[in-house]
Amino acid sequence: MPDENSKLVYSTEKAVPRIIAAKNRKPSEKALQASVRPAQQRVIVRLDRKDRGGKSVTVIEGIRMLQKEREELLKQLKARLGTGGTVKDTSLEIQGDHRDALMAALEKMGYRPKRSGG
Repeated sequence: MPDENSKLVYSTEKAVPRIIAAKNRKPSEKALQASVRPAQQRVIVRLDRKDRGGKSVTVIEGIRMLQKEREELLKQLKARLGTGGTVKDTSLEIQGDHRDALMAALEKMGYRPKRSGG
């Protein structure tokens, strides 16, 4: 049986593919998400107009939570503000300039939002 540190790429032995698979396996999303309380997270709220045809979008970055929870948070914020929005990668985008309202809402939820830009 080959050593675990060997760089063997192919073998007919059954144990080797399992070792290679274990090394190449990506950690699940839950493993990546540290159990970080909202008060410990540094959340950035900024206004963005680039590549949007002059339309303003408020971007919230730095919220560390599962994708499903992130979508639920976005749904609550959109309902509170009466506007549209989307989840892009790890950030939330809300249509329009709602920085002040979002800062207040995030503080009520226990986050520490910081305003970025003007």
